[in-house]
Amino acid sequence: MTPKQYCQEKAAKSGSSFYYSFMFLPKQKREAITALYAFCREVDDVVDECTELKVAQVKLAWWKDEIRNLYQNKPIHPVTKALEPVIKQYQLSEEHFLEIIDGMEMDLNFNRYEDFKQLQLYCYRVASVVGILSAQIFGFKNRKTLKFAHDLGMAFQLTNIIRDVGEDARRNRIYIPLDELARFNITEEDILRSRESEAVKKLLENQIERAETYYDKALHELPAEDKKSQRVGLIMTAIYRTLLREIKADGAEKVLNARISLGTLRKLWISFSTWVKHLA
Repeated sequence: MTPKQYCQEKAAKSGSSFYYSFMFLPKQKREAITALYAFCREVDDVVDECTELKVAQVKLAWWKDEIRNLYQNKPIHPVTKALEPVIKQYQLSEEHFLEIIDGMEMDLNFNRYEDFKQLQLYCYRVASVVGILSAQIFGFKNRKTLKFAHDLGMAFQLTNIIRDVGEDARRNRIYIPLDELARFNITEEDILRSRESEAVKKLLENQIERAETYYDKALHELPAEDKKSQRVGLIMTAIYRTLLREIKADGAEKVLNARISLGTLRKLWISFSTWVKHLA
C-alpha cells in the first residue's frame, strides 16, 4: 500500500462529512487535503483509542518527533510520507502541525473547560489551524481568506461539540463551558446523566446561536475573488449548518441521548449543489 493509498483508506473509513467535500477537487489538491485529513485522524485516534494516559502521551510525543522528521525530509509514517510533497508545494508551516498535536494533548489534560476563552484555544488548535492549512491547499489570492478559514474552523468545532454532547458525556467529557452551565442552572451531573430539560434545551440553543454567529462571520470575511477556490469550505458550511439547524428543529436537548446526523445521499446532494452554485 502506498502512502497515498493509506491516506485515502484512512479518510474513507472515517465516514466524515469532510470526505464528501473532497470528492469534487482536482486530483492533486484532493490527494493533498486527504493527506492532511489523514494526519488529523491519526492524532485524534490516539486520544480516542488509547485508554492509558501515559501511552497516549508517548504516542503524541512520537507524532511531534515525526513532524520534525517530516520537515527534515526524513518521514517514517505513511501519512507524513504523503505529506512531504504537500508541505513543500503549499508552503505549510511546521508550527501549525505541532499546534494540532497540542490541541490533542489538551484532550488528555482537560475534560472540562471553565469558560469560553479556554475552549477557544482548544477549538483554534484542533480546528482553526486545520482550516488555515486547508485554505492554503485550496489556494487564495486575498489573505483575508485565512481569517475566513480560522472562523469557519471555530464554527465547525462548535457544531461538533453540540452534536456530540451526549457521546462526550459518556466519556466523562464536557466541552460546554462550566460557567455557561451555571448560568442556565445546569449541573455537570445533568449532562453526565443525560437529563433532558427545558434548561438544557435553552443552553444548547445558546451554543447553536454562537456557532451560527461564527458561520455568518466567516462567510462575511470570505473575499469574492476566493469563493471559487474555497468551495470545499462552502460545502462543509452547507452540510454543517444543515445539521445544526436539524438539531435545533428536533429539540436541541435530544443530543444528550441520540446522535443526529445527515444521510450519505443527502450529504452528497448538498456537496454537489453547493459546488455547482460556486462554479462561476
